[in-house]
Amino acid sequence: PNPYFPLTLTSRLLTMSRMNSPSHTKITRQTWGKLAALTLFVTIILLPTPADLAPAGQRLLAVTGAMGVLWFTQSIPIAVTSLIPLAAYPWLGIQTSETVSSAYINSNVFLFIGGFLIALGIEKWGLHRRIALAMVSIVGNGPRQIVLGFMLASGFLSMWLSNTASTLLMLPIGIALLKTISDLQLDPGESVDTKMVKREFTENPALRFFGESLFIGIAYAASIGGFTTLVGTPTNIAFQQIWRGQFPDGPALSSAEWMMLFVPLGLALLLCAWGLLVWNMPSLPHIDKFDRRYFRNRLKSLGTPSRAEWWMLFIFVTTAAMWIFRKPLVLGSEPILPGWGNVVTHYLLAWGVDESIASKAVDDATVVMTTSLLMFFIPMQRDGKGKMQYLFDWKTAEKLPWDVILLIGGGFAVANAFRDTQLSEWVGMLFAQGLSGWPVWVVVMLVTAALIFLTEFTTNVATVNATLPVLAGVAMTAGWDPRLIMIPAAIASSCAFMLPTGTPPNAIVFGSGFVRMERMLKVGVLLNVIAVVLISVTTMYWMIPRLGINPTQPPEWATVVKDEG
Repeated sequence: PNPYFPLTLTSRLLTMSRMNSPSHTKITRQTWGKLAALTLFVTIILLPTPADLAPAGQRLLAVTGAMGVLWFTQSIPIAVTSLIPLAAYPWLGIQTSETVSSAYINSNVFLFIGGFLIALGIEKWGLHRRIALAMVSIVGNGPRQIVLGFMLASGFLSMWLSNTASTLLMLPIGIALLKTISDLQLDPGESVDTKMVKREFTENPALRFFGESLFIGIAYAASIGGFTTLVGTPTNIAFQQIWRGQFPDGPALSSAEWMMLFVPLGLALLLCAWGLLVWNMPSLPHIDKFDRRYFRNRLKSLGTPSRAEWWMLFIFVTTAAMWIFRKPLVLGSEPILPGWGNVVTHYLLAWGVDESIASKAVDDATVVMTTSLLMFFIPMQRDGKGKMQYLFDWKTAEKLPWDVILLIGGGFAVANAFRDTQLSEWVGMLFAQGLSGWPVWVVVMLVTAALIFLTEFTTNVATVNATLPVLAGVAMTAGWDPRLIMIPAAIASSCAFMLPTGTPPNAIVFGSGFVRMERMLKVGVLLNVIAVVLISVTTMYWMIPRLGINPTQPPEWATVVKDEG
């Protein structure tokens, strides 16, 4: 034994305590994160199981809590955390291996894959830089104005497209803009390596702050814009279906009425999100000399678009148009365009396809996978060896962000397990029991807060389907108009801003590699709180008078809640 070991050990510990290097901080955080996740998992497992909760639901709650801690602390790679359900659910009897695996490969996952393929194609041929320069020349050169311009564009798109599609359309444009600003000294036709931009992004605090604000703003605006129209997000459609089933004699909200109620709310929340993102934003070096004229000249210097750029623009626009016009466009209560999806259903039925298949044969994933695969078949030019080059190739496709795809799959796995184990219903019932006897405005605020924070871990559609019927019964028991709590709950389910797993837009921008978990968490918590206040105020002081709701008396049509089984 070394007689100087105590002195050596003490010296070593003192040296380590003085260390403040990034690597040492990272290791400490990783260690504590793993210990916290394990402690939470064991604690929940050992607690007595509630009488009205299935044991599998308790075990699922333990796994979800541990995954949440690991996601927060990034103790292990986020993609690895997303794979935990594949190992934990079968061992703990939550779901079979076949069931949990299916969550990682479904139409929603392929929607993301197809969108990423088109984004990579746009980047491959440089179309993203042309679009970015054109957009910046319109919205202005100030970093705050640029973030606002992107958020307005993303929010408007998501009013008519899914928030996922809107984010996928805006993401490559945002990346191109970041590349343009990060190295404005390059020759106009010179390409910018993404790794080089990410390195400068990491080393330049001002650029990092701007980039994170831009990408998080795109995601937040997509979620906000979606709830302002009846067709903007699946949760609003789910609300309509549940409403008609529970209260067939109740008044139906038209698209115009919905927009009148919630477009002002969406605009106010979007401006609040923008304010939080650009608060104390540092100035980007030398950006003041790059005014609108500079960007317009830069755009002209790119020359005329190449044949490949025109083809990528065609793919981009075609995908967006097919997403927009797949379902009927409704103005007021009358459809102004039937939607090409109905035409496809009609022809499939004419060919003898079963109605259950024909009615659901084509969705957004079908559209984007069709257009993205089409890129592999369009010839462009021959290389120096005489080999034909196509609009897209597999070498480019290998750049797909598989980590974010696994993250999305993990989110679906958790949500499906919540549904199968009825954990969502148990949480909803527990919450409903605690609402008895509270004033209406307090209930509205509590429901809004609960839905916002619950959907950070579950898909919003699954949460709406599980909780809205329960909330309808709560309203009837308390003698309230069911719209008082059902509509705010539907809106709140689209306002998960805190975690990458909260909404697909959050996951997509986080997967770009330009967003830190800490920044999204910090801004998201504040915006969640602001959303609770704004939704509650809108409900009590804007929705009630517009819809003629009497907060203290249930309407005649709501005397009986229809049992849907």
